[in-house]
Amino acid sequence: MYMFWYTLDIKRSKMSGTSAGGYVMRGFFVAVMLVGLTGWASAFYLPGMAPVSFCKKDVESRYKTSENALDSQCKSLIEMYVNRLDTVESVIPFEYDRFDFCQVPKLADVRPAENLGQVVFGERIDQSPYNFTFGESNDCITVCEKTYYPKVKEQVDKLNFLRKAILLNYQQHWIIDNMPVTWCYQVEGDQKYCSPGFPVGCYVDKQGVHKDACVIDASFDQKDTYYLFNHINFTITYHTMAENPEFARIVSIKIEPYSLNHKKTGGKCQITPSESQTGFPMAIPAELKESISVSYSYAIHFVSNSTTRWASRWDYILESMPHSNIQWFSIMNSLVIVLFLSGMVAMIMLRTLHKDIARYNQMDTEEAQEEFGWKLVHGDVFRAPRKGMLLSVLLGSGSQIFCMTFITLVFACLGFLSPANRGSLMTCVIVLFVSLGTPAGYISARMYKTFGGEKWKSNLLLTCFLIPGIVFGIFFILNLLLWTKHSSAAIPFSTLVALLALWFGISVPLVFLGAYFGFKKRPIEFPVRTNQIPRQIPEQSFYTRPLPGIVMGGVLPFGCIFIQLFFILNSIWSHQFYYMFGFLFFVAIILVITCSEATILLCYFHLCAEDYHWWWRSFLTSGFTAVYLFIYCLHYFVSKLTIQGTTSTILYFGYTTIMVLLFFLFTGAVGFFSCFWFVSKIYSVVKVD
Repeated sequence: MYMFWYTLDIKRSKMSGTSAGGYVMRGFFVAVMLVGLTGWASAFYLPGMAPVSFCKKDVESRYKTSENALDSQCKSLIEMYVNRLDTVESVIPFEYDRFDFCQVPKLADVRPAENLGQVVFGERIDQSPYNFTFGESNDCITVCEKTYYPKVKEQVDKLNFLRKAILLNYQQHWIIDNMPVTWCYQVEGDQKYCSPGFPVGCYVDKQGVHKDACVIDASFDQKDTYYLFNHINFTITYHTMAENPEFARIVSIKIEPYSLNHKKTGGKCQITPSESQTGFPMAIPAELKESISVSYSYAIHFVSNSTTRWASRWDYILESMPHSNIQWFSIMNSLVIVLFLSGMVAMIMLRTLHKDIARYNQMDTEEAQEEFGWKLVHGDVFRAPRKGMLLSVLLGSGSQIFCMTFITLVFACLGFLSPANRGSLMTCVIVLFVSLGTPAGYISARMYKTFGGEKWKSNLLLTCFLIPGIVFGIFFILNLLLWTKHSSAAIPFSTLVALLALWFGISVPLVFLGAYFGFKKRPIEFPVRTNQIPRQIPEQSFYTRPLPGIVMGGVLPFGCIFIQLFFILNSIWSHQFYYMFGFLFFVAIILVITCSEATILLCYFHLCAEDYHWWWRSFLTSGFTAVYLFIYCLHYFVSKLTIQGTTSTILYFGYTTIMVLLFFLFTGAVGFFSCFWFVSKIYSVVKVD
């Protein structure tokens, strides 16, 4: 699927700063544009389209003075940007300027502004002192020098923070021409993995053991020592344009990090891209007893590549990640489950249910009355459920999430939400959730009126504030923890105000609008009448009791998604790119089918056992898949992650709780409405006195 969006995805333009009011206005205009298909396309193409052409400095000067070449100008300056630093051992990322690296003067008008999704994800893109001139290679360029004295507390603190980053394997993320600067290295099986980040350094413990993420170097021979990667070898590969050989487009940026003590090399960078050992590493002791100087330098080399095209320049990054054969295995596994369930449902529909209806509709009414099974509860099957208001609110929010999910997946499959367009996925999710308040209000109001509810004001307010309030409350508490750690993932106060403005200014009025039309409609008419006196439910066997049925109902839907879930969790917590949205869309459809069939199957068994309390059970049966999702996230945390610290653990389970809650509403709404359709259908074709 990613090959398709390569041709659509183009470099986003640099954007100017955006205030809280700007986010509100942007959200409002995007919500308006989402009304029509043309508006959708425009909204998602706004970040930028055109690829950048580079050329040598003399060519750029010539084109600047030529009035006939205004449409084909190029640039010689290659600017590099820095992003936040993160690690798989902690959920707390930090901005680049929190570390004592080489900095550029802070100017308000030079830092590219992040979109709403980037801010929520904690991305912080800033300028860097690493800027190159196209075509000009150099073996050694010193960027800056940092000196640390043991008696200066501020400098000792900066060095300690740097040590902690090395110990926790924090990764630097650099960007050139909207492409991640990648570090490619060999992994198991002689495969090459290209990481969109590289470590700050390497730590050798007191036993002389390197950490797993370290670059193994024979010169790292001192125990309890931190080795800082302060020299970077850049290799920029470009593709020359056929229509103009003087113009080129960048297709890859690869680096090799080195630890280099410039004092021992006489200020020279005695490194070539083919060498694996420096011989003079930049060692930082565990305790600073004497002053130490660190010089940051880099080498830059340009390589021409005539085979790789600009449209497929992400191939070498994405192809080094998990291959699609595992994804196909996931699809086949899900399809087997769907076919099994479909066979069960078809057997019930075509044989058992067909015989039941034929038997119930025969002319001899006395014989029909002697029958047992689901017909006997026709007078109670549509009796309003307990806590009908809460159920209607959950159904409204679940429908909102359902629509948001599939619209987002459609845009992702079309390539609008590719990894190159940073933050677009989260921005799309937020905007769609805000814009889809109308179906949430409509379904909640319509179902509540169908249940016979009269407290429409309470229903309206709960639809507006219950689920969004829970999500925002958890998110705000987690944000406070990030604030205390001075993390880049902490949402600024202005952005929180913007999110609240989108909620109260757009989502709430749309929920009011949907609820108005929902309450204006007549209640849904049921095919049979409800008796005044409830029928007594006979004693149930173990497997027809509510709890066992609910627990069993979530097993098969979870079995359809657990393989795909592994890749999603990897992209979130292990900082990998997720790009196989085509597979995800297919799995989401299979999940909907599986939830529907499993819920219908169990609902039929319960009705045959003369248990007519199916309203809440249908919602909870498929919604219980979220419990298995939480258990899997717990297993993933214990077995796959190396997260350390109480704060990171709280953040992990806080974000997991939000994800599980939304998934619970999604699957619960699917199970309820499929079961509602099934029950209404079977009782509409049976004759009732």
